[in-house]
Amino acid sequence: MPGAGPATVRWTPPLPTVADLARQLRDVVADLPRFVVAPLRRRRHRTWGATPAEVAARMPGDDLLPRAQYRSTRAITVGATPAQVWPWLIQVGVGRAGWYADDLLDNFARPSAWRIVPELQHHEAGQWLGYGPKPSERLSFVVESFEEPHWLLWRGRVRSWSWRLVPLAGGRTRLISRLNAFYDWRRPGVLVTVLLMEFGDYAMMRRMLLGIKERAERGSGGPP
Repeated sequence: MPGAGPATVRWTPPLPTVADLARQLRDVVADLPRFVVAPLRRRRHRTWGATPAEVAARMPGDDLLPRAQYRSTRAITVGATPAQVWPWLIQVGVGRAGWYADDLLDNFARPSAWRIVPELQHHEAGQWLGYGPKPSERLSFVVESFEEPHWLLWRGRVRSWSWRLVPLAGGRTRLISRLNAFYDWRRPGVLVTVLLMEFGDYAMMRRMLLGIKERAERGSGGPP
């Protein structure tokens, strides 16, 4: 598969320090209430930060899973241009720059990058963005299509994930994320998918959007 070989990327995520682990544990503890109450606030959290117009608008990938039982549209305003936000977005993934969320849970405790990594800026259709220790078609999103720096679409076996970067006045960006998921009860492991989406998606996506915002607004100045 084109672009799928993780071995071609020479950059290696750093090992966590004691301070990193302490921060990651603190973040998970802070997010615990969001994990627990997510199913009770499902209707509200699936549109966190998004306007009614953004929720109703079509996004790339909406036609891939027309019977999706889970759909979220979330958004945030970033004090940087789309061209400045884009590099942070395309370098995500386990074994890459991380997901800028709860690293202890979704990046195997490797701290997400606080700088734009040149080795991770190559982005092409068919590329894997892993969410497991060994990226594969089963444990990765695949880059479906994109238009730099306006939108991009990732897909999985039963999920699609699209992003739109809308320029705003003052050099800002409206960053919009849409995730569609289909619960295929014929597949083994679907219960894990349901639990991850219904309990974990909100807290992790909220933290990811905030993480992208903080990094893009700080540039490559490093962590606070």
